[in-house]
Amino acid sequence: MEVIRLVFLEHHTVIGSRGFTYIFVLILMVFIGIGLASAGKVWKTVIQREKEEELLFRGDQIVKALESYYNSGHGGVNFLPRKLDDLLKDNRFLNIKRHLRKIYKDPMTEDGEWDIIRDESGRIKGVRSKSNKEPLKQKNFPYKYRHFENKKKYSEWEFVFIPSKN
Repeated sequence: MEVIRLVFLEHHTVIGSRGFTYIFVLILMVFIGIGLASAGKVWKTVIQREKEEELLFRGDQIVKALESYYNSGHGGVNFLPRKLDDLLKDNRFLNIKRHLRKIYKDPMTEDGEWDIIRDESGRIKGVRSKSNKEPLKQKNFPYKYRHFENKKKYSEWEFVFIPSKN
């Protein structure tokens, strides 16, 4: 009788500890899930901030290329390009001039296509993102892009070259 009772107690203890371990593992999984969700949000924010910086860089490169194209006019006639590819190969000269190394893609959209901003004559004066997402960056822009402050969408960040009126 004593042997049977001992086996029963040992078996009962093993079953009880399995239940405790199961609950412990479930609680641990909940905490791991919460931690991963938090890390995911932080990572998403980091990625968006990097894309914003890239958008500022790429837009600025296009503005500088438009300025270079405009100021490279010959015979005193300055005008803007009809297409972005003209910034890669400016055929107005005997030797091809490059104002931009490559056509940068819009980092905020999947297709990478810019919304082209044209002047009254149909020439390109700038670009803007097609993204309607809300920017994280709201302040502390470079001086020439100070008008980007407090914009509600990336598509409101317009990178435009305005020729000086000499």
